Amino acid sequence: MGMPVAVSRVAQRREAKIASIVEAAWALARKHGIQLVSLRDLATEVGMRQPSLYAYFDSKNSLYDAMFADGNRQLLAALSSIDLPSDPRAALKMCLATFADFAVADPARHSLLFGRVIPGFEPSPESYAIAVEALGSVVAVMNAAGVVDPGDIDCLVAMTAGLIEAQLSNEPGGDRWLRHLNRMTDVLVDDANQRSPR
Repeated sequence: MGMPVAVSRVAQRREAKIASIVEAAWALARKHGIQLVSLRDLATEVGMRQPSLYAYFDSKNSLYDAMFADGNRQLLAALSSIDLPSDPRAALKMCLATFADFAVADPARHSLLFGRVIPGFEPSPESYAIAVEALGSVVAVMNAAGVVDPGDIDCLVAMTAGLIEAQLSNEPGGDRWLRHLNRMTDVLVDDANQRSPR
């Protein structure tokens, strides 16, 4: 039996309001930094009083949790939108490049999704599951390229993350570090395949 239409509309309006609040929170994070998103400023941004926000988020960490889930849904969408080539190594390079481009495109989003910059914030199991799904889709492409050992997967993840961090820290908007992503992928994939012949 379906949900009554009136209840369904109320739920849809609530979800739409939550989405608009999260979108406004991202705008504030891009302007001030993820750590400096304030509920007072957010309430002003969305045209409500601060106590009214608690009808949607019972704490600042619950807002961050919604942003974490939203950011990882964006990552999943970016990864699933690419048309991977049939060659496994070329597919891996494209996948990692898409991941890196996503990361550097929005430093505020990057710091929440991939850094531990909010003291005391831990994503909920539901939100974290989206992050696990996103990483799993990348790991599946690694596996297809012959990178199956957990240590080798860790090395590829760390290499990609390191290049992203170097790029964001030293040359935002440039490509000095990210242009090495394909070369470093070759080095690590060659090493993994030599030690674990298929």
